[in-house]
Parts: sequence; C-alpha cells; structure tokens
Amino acid sequence: MQAQTSASWSSKIGFILSAAGSAIGLGAIWKFPYTAGTNGGAVFFLLFLLFTILVALPVQLAEFYIGRTSGTNAVDAFKTLAPGSHWPWIGRMGVTACFVLLSFYSVVGGWVLNYVVHAFTGAVTPGADFKALFEQTIASPFSVLFYQGLFMLMTIFVVKGGVSDGIEKANRYMMPALFVLFLLLAGRSLTLPGAAKGVAFLLKPDWSNFTPQTMLTALGQAFFALSIGVSTMITYAAYLSKKQDLFRSGNSIMWMNLLVSLLAGLVIFPAVFAFGFEPSQGPGLIFVVLPAVFMQIPFGTLLFAVFMLLVAFATLTSAFSMLETVIAAIIRREEVKRRRTSRVVGTAIFIIGIPSALSFGVMADMKIFGKTIFDLWDFMISAIIMPIGAFGIAVFTGWIQDRQQVLAAISEGSSVPQTLIQLWLTTLRHLAPIAIILVFANTLGWI
Repeated sequence: MQAQTSASWSSKIGFILSAAGSAIGLGAIWKFPYTAGTNGGAVFFLLFLLFTILVALPVQLAEFYIGRTSGTNAVDAFKTLAPGSHWPWIGRMGVTACFVLLSFYSVVGGWVLNYVVHAFTGAVTPGADFKALFEQTIASPFSVLFYQGLFMLMTIFVVKGGVSDGIEKANRYMMPALFVLFLLLAGRSLTLPGAAKGVAFLLKPDWSNFTPQTMLTALGQAFFALSIGVSTMITYAAYLSKKQDLFRSGNSIMWMNLLVSLLAGLVIFPAVFAFGFEPSQGPGLIFVVLPAVFMQIPFGTLLFAVFMLLVAFATLTSAFSMLETVIAAIIRREEVKRRRTSRVVGTAIFIIGIPSALSFGVMADMKIFGKTIFDLWDFMISAIIMPIGAFGIAVFTGWIQDRQQVLAAISEGSSVPQTLIQLWLTTLRHLAPIAIILVFANTLGWI
C-alpha cells in the first residue's frame, strides 16, 4: 500500500534524531519545568512519565503507522487508507494546526533568539531587572517582529533543503549538541550549594500534591511533549522505509524526550532552590528567574547564553517539523516545488503571526473572547485541535482500520514480541481515547 515519496531519511538514526527534535521543543525545556514547578514537582514528573508511556506513546505509534503505511502527506495518508471517507479532515486539521501553531510558536522562538543576543551582548548582567527586560523584550514592536522573522528565515532555510539534506542534516548536529550542553549545565547546577533541595523537589514525591488536577495536567503535558495530534509524526513517518523498527524508534524518541525534560529540571530546580527562588514562577521561569539564578554562578553570563542557545536549538527543531507538515501537504511529493513553496508558506506564516507577536505590546488591549490573539491561537491549538486530532488518530487506527492490517503493518521491520504489539493496539483502542477525552474536558473546564 505504501507509495514511497521521492524524499526519504538517509538513515534510521537520522529519522530518530529528527522526530525527537520535533518532540523536544518548548514543551520539554520551557513548559515542563514551569508546569512541574507549579504542580508539586516529583509527583507531577512521575505522572507525566507514566502517561507518556501508557497514553502518548501509543498515539505517536499510531501516527507512525498512518504515515509509513500510506507513504504520503498527512491529508493524502487518510485518503489512501480510508478512500471516500471524511477521515482526511483529521489530516487537514493537523496541517492547518501546524500552520497556525508555527505562527505564534515562532514568536516565542523569536524571544529565545533575542535572549541569546541579550546574553552575548551584555544585557543579561548581575543586578539587572530581569522582569523589566522580559517585558521590554516582548513589548517592543520592532524587536519582536525582527526576531520572529529571523526565526522563520532559519526554519525556511533548513526545510527548503528537504528531508535528508535539510531537516536531517540540521538535527544530526543540533540534537547531540543539545544533549551534551544540557549534561554540562546539569552537572554545574547539581554542584551548587543547596542543590539537593531542587533534586528532591523533582525526584522525591510529596504525595500531598497528588490531586485529580495534577493528574490531568500531567496527562495534557504528555500529549504536548510528544507533538501528537497535529500530524507531524505522520509526515515524518511517510519518509520511512519498511525496514525501520517503528516500536524501537518510538521508544527511543520518547525516552530522549523524557531525558531532556529531566535534564531541564536538573538544570533549573537545583539552581532555583540553591539561590532561594520559588519553583512555582510560571511561564516566566526561564526568561525572568533563570537569568537571576545564573548571575549568581561563576561564568553565569556565559552559561546562561549557552542555555538559551540550547532552547533555540530545541525550538527550531520543532519548527522544522511544523513547516514540513504544511509543505509536504502542498507539494505532494513533487520535490521540485519545495524551495519556492517553503519561502511562500514561511512568509505567509510570518505575516499571520504578526498579531501574535504584537499581543504583548501595541495590540495588548485587543481581546477576542477575553484573550489576546496570541493566547487565543494557543488555546485553540492546545486545548481543542490537538486533543481532537489525537482522538481521531487513536480511533482511526484502533477502530476504523482493519485490526490485522494494522498489526501486520506496525510489525514490519520490528523485532518486538507480538504480545507487546497487541498490547499497544489494545491500549490505543481503549485507554488512549478515554484519556484524551478527560484532558479535553478538563482543559475546557468541564471537569
């Protein structure tokens, strides 16, 4: 059934690093630490670990099945596997979500690039007012648009090179660099006086924090962390050969994501506790609290610059997958159209993102349903489209597709025991849809 694309990954590790790069973005480095910080630390981390393995991974593997079996983009994949049905709307929704998601994700990516410049040009110094610096950074119209544009240019430059020459090549350097630098930073953070309190906060559960709300928040983070529900993994898996072991690849990607989340926690929380800050600082943790923390460490300015460079790497690798999902759906394997389409679509995403970029400055008072443009897009994608997409993918693979066909396709190239593969399908059919409905209902305030 597979109609191989004219582009493909040049190696198994290239796919794993690129897919891990898609998953390891702001969710692991920015959102996980502040969400863990505001939800009790270790209890949240354990629940996040459990839900990632039991719920998010099965849905990710379902996306792998859809992508590799069809061998085509996220929209045509459903047309190939369920011709004449309405299921391609799941793919269309995923492609649209990636377009919109990248329009405001690139804004945060721009903030990160701006902070890299801040760190290397002396704006981040001991005694600086980091709250004022952050507010100034996100409110300046020229600054936010310039860095958002720069972020999109970098993303376009890589994606227009294609899968093996662009995305894979970039991830081959960026992902190992991310892990090495994170290990060095975590080592430095763990040697600070008082760091043990931060380690205990992240790894020693205080069961008084075990609440239904913490469980639902951890479940939501598990979905967000593996980039499921917006068809990026369908798109990446379409470039795979049938020799690739989908189970082992998915397992590797999941553990790499969990490792980066853990390392982010081990960089941030020991340092936060060592210098008497509160871990429950919310979204401003890496932009406001961390600079102040690093300034109290020898060579802190340089270390903070390295940390923000890491965040920039992770943010870009996720952006590659979002843009690729849109490009693949448009060019439909006609690689000759890639370069021009990448430039046109990337420019369109930048333009659509301008109101989001200005949502913290000149357009801060413009509200729709009580939300700024940035917050409205964020809510629509994270709270509505991602859960619906993940639910659709779980139901489509688990219930609509022929059970034996799914088991045969997912087993191809895999050395994983059949009992484990059957357990995956059972989990996908029953546990995943229920979990997704709970996250959806909780996010909308229904429970």
